[in-house]
Amino acid sequence: MKGPGIDFLTVFALPPVAFVELAADLGAPSVSLILEPLDYNPEGYPPWSLRTDPALRRDLVAAARDRGVTLALGEGVVVRPGLDVRDIYAGDIAIMAELGVRCINILSFDPDMGRTFDQYALLAEMAGAVGIDSAIEFSRGRPSTPDLQTALAAWRHVGRPDCRIVLDTMHLVRSGGTPADIAALAPGTIGYVQLCDVPLAPGHPIYFEEAAFSRLPPGEGELPLFDILMALRDSPTVSIEVPMRAAAESGIGPRERAERALAPARVLLDRVAAARATA
Repeated sequence: MKGPGIDFLTVFALPPVAFVELAADLGAPSVSLILEPLDYNPEGYPPWSLRTDPALRRDLVAAARDRGVTLALGEGVVVRPGLDVRDIYAGDIAIMAELGVRCINILSFDPDMGRTFDQYALLAEMAGAVGIDSAIEFSRGRPSTPDLQTALAAWRHVGRPDCRIVLDTMHLVRSGGTPADIAALAPGTIGYVQLCDVPLAPGHPIYFEEAAFSRLPPGEGELPLFDILMALRDSPTVSIEVPMRAAAESGIGPRERAERALAPARVLLDRVAAARATA
């Protein structure tokens, strides 16, 4: 398994060049990115946009090249009710190709499952046309792709070798998935792993509030992370997705938060590698 990298939620609104430099300084080989920051900005960074700022895009490409950091996953590509992805994401996918993003993460807020699956297929086709892979993310609370089994149905509907599934450890377990479910997958199914920990029982009444702001570093929750990673039959990119709003609001900066999550993630991946080597 390659990683662990750092997903953008771990550092919230940190500007992209600074994010790449931080990843390189901490020895993380990859990052995920979003073209514009989310509204939550605890450090008060100035506004930035990879959509509208070509100089920032050039700077990011140079920083990633010079520091040896892969832009592994492009996020923010969401199927929405009543909107056609061809009308709203052609420009974003072109920008991600310009940046050298390897894969886009596709998910849906549209409750219509059939329409979602068709829109996933269009997104995968659009990304593949410019040399970018795609990966379908599932999550409890998203009616059209709520769990691994539905994501597998979507993946089969897309039917492209450059499309796989994103395995988010929180979403897997909270939607009823198990390491045995992962072990049963055919090779080539999982393309990317978002690694975090949480309690088995929800820690917040609003699922996505916890998912976006209150995850834990590996080992600080109750997920069977070792068993999940051991069950993988692929060698996907693994990245920490550990947003910690409480830590940020107590004055702990993005470097310290990322370090807190990276250290146990590395221990975990080393443990998995050692167990596989002796199996």
